[in-house]
Order: sequence, then structure tokens, then C-alpha cells
Amino acid sequence: MEKEVDGILVAAHELKAPLTLLRQLAFSLGELGMQDERTRSQMISVSERAMRQVNDLIKIRRLEDGLFEMEPVAVREVCDAVSRELEYLFRYNKRGLVLKYSNRARLVTANRELLYSVVYNFLLNAMHYSSDKTRAELLVKDSKDKVKIIVRDYGPMLPINVWKEMKQGWIKEPLSVAMRPGSSGLGLYIASSFARFMRANVGAIRHRDGTSFFVELSISKQASLF
Repeated sequence: MEKEVDGILVAAHELKAPLTLLRQLAFSLGELGMQDERTRSQMISVSERAMRQVNDLIKIRRLEDGLFEMEPVAVREVCDAVSRELEYLFRYNKRGLVLKYSNRARLVTANRELLYSVVYNFLLNAMHYSSDKTRAELLVKDSKDKVKIIVRDYGPMLPINVWKEMKQGWIKEPLSVAMRPGSSGLGLYIASSFARFMRANVGAIRHRDGTSFFVELSISKQASLF
């Protein structure tokens, strides 16, 4: 297993240079017409999303290096920040996103950077399975002594093998997701790895009309004082 992860990390390091170059080339293009400007924006957006996943893969191998401290994190602020970053992508692809917050506990014990990536990967995954008729949903609610972040899509049902992996608590390695070709098995692997490090519960709920991915985080002790 460790050798497989190391192989992924070697590939990730190799990908950083061409992705960075692609982004720089897109920025270096001169004045363009409206259609070409849209193409440039898409090139930049795609390369930046790919670079984010490459950087997340590299972080997985460094989780035990003491770089990612646990601290009180404002869960709504993280969700707002992720939705703002992906707003353009949802709008560009004519997709809708609904945010629903009902949590009374505002702080969770987490690492902000890792939690951001978890929500980002769940939302990016859901973007592929929303349309002008069905919207992706990001829900934050209390769940006993935890706060639960749920990302709901309305795509094909999640394959049973992926659901079982998520039910066990995390995905051990990147995998392809049959019946959901736009879905990123790599993104789910990253999200589950980060959640596991933060001692958060992660899982998926299969619906007839889609899937909900969720992460449950402990309420911060600092929040309980208030």
C-alpha cells in the first residue's frame, strides 16, 4: 500500500511542472477575442484545479510530519470560502448550488486547510451531477455531539463497492467510479484521507436519484465553553 501511494506521489511531482507551464502559457497569451478569452479562462481554471489535486496528493504523504495542526475552525466560513472559489465553475457550466446552514455549533476541531480540501473535492464531484433542473446542495447541521457537512448531488447512484469503502471510513487508494464518469475517485481518496487524519467520520449515502457524501467533525472544546 505504501509503495502504491509513493508511486502516486512520484507521478504528482512529475505533473506539477507541465501544469504550471500550461497555466503560465495561458496567462502569457496576448489580447484575445471573446471566444478565445473564454478558452483561456477555461485553460487556467482546469490547470489550477488539477494543480490543487496534485498538491493535495503530496500533502497526503506529509500528514504525519506535524505540518497540519488541529485547531478550532469556523465550519461555515470554510464552506462559504469553497463555494466562492467554485462559484465561477458552477456558473460557467450552468449549474446551481444551494447552501443550507442549520448548525448551532460554529467551531469544529479540524485543520482548516485539510477541511477546505475535503469540502472542495466533494463539491467539485457534485458539480458534475447537477443541472438546470437539479442543483447540488451543501448542508451543514448538528449531529449529536458533532457537526455534519453533507454534499448532495442528483446523479447516478453510487456503485456499491465505492459505497462500502466509504462506509468503512475511508478509501484506501484512488479508484474509478463506474456509472459516474465525471466523478473523481481521486478526489474521494483525497477527501477520505484528510478526514481520517482529522479523526473525522466520512461516508456516503446512496439515493435513488443521486448520492450524498458527508464528513462529521467533533465540536471544538473552545466552542463548548460558550
